[in-house]
Amino acid sequence: MQMTRRAFVGAASSCAISAALAPAVAQEAPYPSRPIRLVVPYPAGGGTDFFARLVGREMEKSLGQPIVVENRAGAGTIVGAEAVARSAADGYTILLGDVGTYAANPSLHKTLSYDPAKDFAPITLTGRFAVVLLVNTQKLNAGSLQELVELARKEPGAIVYGSGGIGNPFHLAAEWLAQAAGVKLTHVAYRGAAPAVQDLTAGHIGMMFVDFATARSQLGLPGIKAIAVASASELPALPGVPTVAATYPGFEVWAWQGLVVPAGTPPAIVEKIRVSYTGAITDAGVRAKLTEAGIDVLQSTPAEFAAYMRTETEKWARIIHAGNISAN
Repeated sequence: MQMTRRAFVGAASSCAISAALAPAVAQEAPYPSRPIRLVVPYPAGGGTDFFARLVGREMEKSLGQPIVVENRAGAGTIVGAEAVARSAADGYTILLGDVGTYAANPSLHKTLSYDPAKDFAPITLTGRFAVVLLVNTQKLNAGSLQELVELARKEPGAIVYGSGGIGNPFHLAAEWLAQAAGVKLTHVAYRGAAPAVQDLTAGHIGMMFVDFATARSQLGLPGIKAIAVASASELPALPGVPTVAATYPGFEVWAWQGLVVPAGTPPAIVEKIRVSYTGAITDAGVRAKLTEAGIDVLQSTPAEFAAYMRTETEKWARIIHAGNISAN
């Protein structure tokens, strides 16, 4: 059937009007207009989960939408990280990852299902946990770092230490110490830090690096002693406990965390999330609870976080490759 000239003009006009209106119709509502997923790559109940739920509830007030914490544990944070890396870059999926997620995994795994530098847009550093070296003096005749190293030199491989898994910051801290001191230590990887700590207190293993909050809870137990801290300076809460760096310059380890979204997320959305986070941690009640949990609360720009990731990735690559450590 042939279209008349009048019908053609009318149809063309209708199409033009529809085309002009299309962007307005297709335009999404201002961000955020629906609930946001905050992925925690650990089981519920741990320090990362605690941080996410506490800060997430406070961020809801400024964002005006629920933040739903989703625990996606497994494979040294890879399960959760991959899920976020493959999500839409729209600000509705956020990851609270850590040093393993962003800095250690690329060197620990021959093949990795995500690239921290390419698949994520950094938002902000969120916090760090001071790291403490504990020994069980009933298991080891070592009341100081120097005595521990001397004992390790006399009996290569005889000192057994634990951690919550291959490649976590506590494992890598011990590996770095062994490399710096030129000694051999034997690593036992547990399924989580809790059973490792239990074996330390029971005397089944002699030493381990732990976060400050855990160390503080163990120091009253028989034989448990803090002999060094992994921070660059001494911790006010542990007066008289020296730094590892005092003996081995440059030694510094923190269990740190940060927020990212999938790469390609609009900068305006990244900034809105960052501002909401910054507001949440300035709340006195929130900050007090985080500090009480042993968390050194942090904030940064996306550029600062990206630079820190690169520095930490390079540092841990050196330690992992020198120790021939692999999680595969």
